[in-house]
Amino acid sequence: MSQQGETHPRQEDEWWRELYGSPEPGVPQESADTVDDHYASALSAVSTPEEPPVQDEPPVRDDPSALDDPGPPDTLRLRRTAPPTAPQAEPPAAPPVVPSPQRSPEELPPRGGVIPAAGEAWGPHQTYQPQQPPQRQEPEQPRQPQEPEQPREPEWRGTRDATSFGEGPVTWSDPDPGPAPDLPPGWAAAEPLVEEAAPFVGDGPPTYAAEPTAWPVTHPDELDNLVPDTVLDGAHYGVLTLRTVSVRGDSARYRGQPRRDALLTARFGAGDDGLLLLAVASGARAADDAHRAAQDACRWIAGAVGRSQLRLSEDIRSARRGSLKSGLHRLTDRCYGRLRARGEDLGLEEGEYTASLRCLLLPVDPSCRIRLFFGVGDGGLFRIRDGSWQDLDPLRKPSEPEERFRFRASVAHPGDALLLCSAGFAEPLRGEPALAARLAHRWGSGEPPGLTAFLAESQTRVKGYADDRTAVGVWDA
Repeated sequence: MSQQGETHPRQEDEWWRELYGSPEPGVPQESADTVDDHYASALSAVSTPEEPPVQDEPPVRDDPSALDDPGPPDTLRLRRTAPPTAPQAEPPAAPPVVPSPQRSPEELPPRGGVIPAAGEAWGPHQTYQPQQPPQRQEPEQPRQPQEPEQPREPEWRGTRDATSFGEGPVTWSDPDPGPAPDLPPGWAAAEPLVEEAAPFVGDGPPTYAAEPTAWPVTHPDELDNLVPDTVLDGAHYGVLTLRTVSVRGDSARYRGQPRRDALLTARFGAGDDGLLLLAVASGARAADDAHRAAQDACRWIAGAVGRSQLRLSEDIRSARRGSLKSGLHRLTDRCYGRLRARGEDLGLEEGEYTASLRCLLLPVDPSCRIRLFFGVGDGGLFRIRDGSWQDLDPLRKPSEPEERFRFRASVAHPGDALLLCSAGFAEPLRGEPALAARLAHRWGSGEPPGLTAFLAESQTRVKGYADDRTAVGVWDA
């Protein structure tokens, strides 16, 4: 019985007749030939005299039941490797194969589908066939009778020698191989990767761990207010190289509190008329909505500056210091007016929904080196020139109001490094001389650091300072 069911004997006769031809009447037929025997006979008829035909061993049928009932042609499988899965009646003996007298038994090709073991030689006609993983067998459809395959012209001619592939003996390196060979000119040996702990300065390590510990608790209806632990950004325009980072403080990481600092970077306008705005804000300490107030302050001041980009660009080119100060002051006052109104809408007390805000406004035009700083509240503005720190925005005096507007316009020199930062970074920079010395050495060489290097150095820890850190670095070529 075949796998596809019963097949009418007449259909079988027609298929065999199409494949092998109609037998002449009255002539006895030999029934011991197989498809491979016919192919070997055809190949010997067209082979060249100098090369004897290659004969293969007879196929091994792995389905004894197919011998009793061949079924349609698609159910007859010829395989050369797999033995019968279960003991069945032995098939009729196949005619013996006599190897060609011109070839020794060692030169005979191995049985089909068998790959020699490591170290054994491949036959002269064998090529490596990688074993494919077993695939899912789909139900087979009956095939239409096909014309017998025509014998092909042999492709190999001339003398061929067997090629051996195999594994050699296992060797071990000399325990003292001597000095390594010299590297080509301009090459340098790679340094081994060593994982270092987070750097710190001062008389001892900080109290909290250096890596984030806990996330803030989130309400499912307030997912838009999520704040990532770290924000990193950078850009390059003409003579300007920008690096920005905002990192949650050690205390907030340990307690699972959101980062109160906010950072915004934006470019308004195209070409040399464009302006770069870098805004840093810090929400009020211990306020539940501190991170939201800081984000609102950055967004609203950025929107006001973007809508006034043309006027501000003209004033910067013309060095109209008075117009710039009064104009930026009005934009900042409007921003804080919106913060107060937003706090009232939330039902908060006056002054609770607020944030310190500090901004840098830089022209894209490389011929204009004016740098504008403005803002309200605590933070820092520093400059590294000739390897030394300069505090461009000293601490607010006790007699000064907290909401006093701060403004400064300066001209950058080639090689300057300008640093705008939140109070969480300005306080350790002013209070720990070792941190100032370290950053002056790393950032004051005139070569801007990469993003990862800027992030690593900005996280240099100091015992007693665990607030959020936000920094904006500007390098003038």
